[in-house]
Amino acid sequence: MSNYHLAQLNIAKAKEPLESPSMADFVNNLERVNALAEQSLGFVWRLKAASSDATAIRPLGDDIIVNMSVWTDVASLSNYAFKSAHVEIMRRRNAWFERVAEANAVLWWVPNGHHHPWARRKRDLTVCGNSACHSAPSRSKRRSPRPIRLCKCMLSFQMTPAPS
Repeated sequence: MSNYHLAQLNIAKAKEPLESPSMADFVNNLERVNALAEQSLGFVWRLKAASSDATAIRPLGDDIIVNMSVWTDVASLSNYAFKSAHVEIMRRRNAWFERVAEANAVLWWVPNGHHHPWARRKRDLTVCGNSACHSAPSRSKRRSPRPIRLCKCMLSFQMTPAPS
């Protein structure tokens, strides 16, 4: 068993306010999709506000939705994201959210039991102003518990090295 869990954070820019009729199907599926995540093998924790989802948390602007969760490993997150009913919603994301050319997700390793409160993670997020970041998103095949740094225009997320 690893001493680390995998944290993920992704963002999406909504085409309309969540209260608008065009966003109703997305909003109406939040509870079901969040419950599916929580019941999935390998789920550890997810960011949520008092409303039980994270849509009320808007540190990057009123039209940016954030999602953050912690999983026991890459396989567990992958199974939930790409092999469960979550896929139905992902296939329809272009109806609700703007397409982005930049990276909109980041993964990093955290010590088991350390769920990184949102306030602590928020300070690590910045909108990147580096013109050299316009390359394709990096992909890491590394499965060892080392932090992954992603900086591709939309997000600049820098982690301090994990303890050895």
